[in-house]
Amino acid sequence: MILSGITVLDLTRVVSGPCCTRTLADLGADVIKIEPPEGDLLRRGVPKAGRVALGFAQQNAGKRHLSINLRNPSGRDLVARLAAKADVLVENYRPGVAARLGLGYEEVRTRNPDIVYCSITGYGQNGPAANRRAYAPVMHAELGLIHLNARERGTPPQPEAVSHADFAVGAQAATAILAALVYRLRTGVGQHIDVSMAETMLAMNEWTTVEVSGGFGDEISPFRPGKAALLQLKDGTWVQLPGNPTTSVFRIAAALDKTDELDARGWHDPESTQGKEAEVKELLQSWALQYATVSDFEAALESLRMPLGEVKSLGDTVNEDWAIARQAFVEIDVDGVPVKVPRSPFRFSAGPVGPTSGSHVQGHDNRTALKELLDLDDETLDALEADGVLITQ
Repeated sequence: MILSGITVLDLTRVVSGPCCTRTLADLGADVIKIEPPEGDLLRRGVPKAGRVALGFAQQNAGKRHLSINLRNPSGRDLVARLAAKADVLVENYRPGVAARLGLGYEEVRTRNPDIVYCSITGYGQNGPAANRRAYAPVMHAELGLIHLNARERGTPPQPEAVSHADFAVGAQAATAILAALVYRLRTGVGQHIDVSMAETMLAMNEWTTVEVSGGFGDEISPFRPGKAALLQLKDGTWVQLPGNPTTSVFRIAAALDKTDELDARGWHDPESTQGKEAEVKELLQSWALQYATVSDFEAALESLRMPLGEVKSLGDTVNEDWAIARQAFVEIDVDGVPVKVPRSPFRFSAGPVGPTSGSHVQGHDNRTALKELLDLDDETLDALEADGVLITQ
């Protein structure tokens, strides 16, 4: 696999860090996940397969599961020894916490000068907000996503159902780690990577530059996904059309031979439909109800080369023809239960990609991994378990 031979020490929890290291595991890295005695918070989720939460399993498939008490000096020593052997270390503590544990970048690089060390935080390693706690819903609120959605939809502020900020920063962190590994390959030099959720949310929003430059003003943009039309067809199916309906309605009317209905309303150009989003969507809805199925409506719009998306349940995706053909899901062992998880968005001509092992209970790999990586014997491992340094669920 692409990253075979690369060892990643994963000190992250919940979503932002684990989704980053899951990507590295999918690419073939040996990811050693370290959990505290209380376990990763995501383990508390439901539903579960056996004793493992499915949300945790998705983010941690393909990793080795260790649980080490970092409040114990012996535990900190074990993890420091693992860090000395790693190619990459990823942590998502607040700034300064890893250093207080003796596992900060400066401490780790003393024993491992070429380490690629990645820190994921809410607002970065420095600045007045550096020590603030950051979770995805907080970032959605503070980085404009909730405000933008509410304004574009004309609704009160609503929470997001998906942790966009976590997954976005995880993807950016994985990209940065891969770039740092290439740099190390060329120069032999490791480095510290500082990735913030706040700056990720700025980069991952196509409207950031528009908004900080004063917004749309009186200009008419055809690109307004927050205003896109959701329409119900005759059979009850909902479909999503892309674009700003107050500009696209003219093309749609031409394709459906409905231009006379626009003329009757005095709508001749996008300027005449501005401020009339509700009326435009109502008219589009009346047209959609004349089509019995998605395929009928799609065929009617074919001359526009306009795609549309049927509103579907995420749970149904596993049975989609494209997902089956692409092997988008892979079955893994989750505490003895076969579970399907997303495989990977990547495909490589040079070899396979995706998790090569399952997801297990806390401390599942304590003994086997520490025997292999640190050459610890059974007597030493027994003592570490008795002292509460190693935890197994």
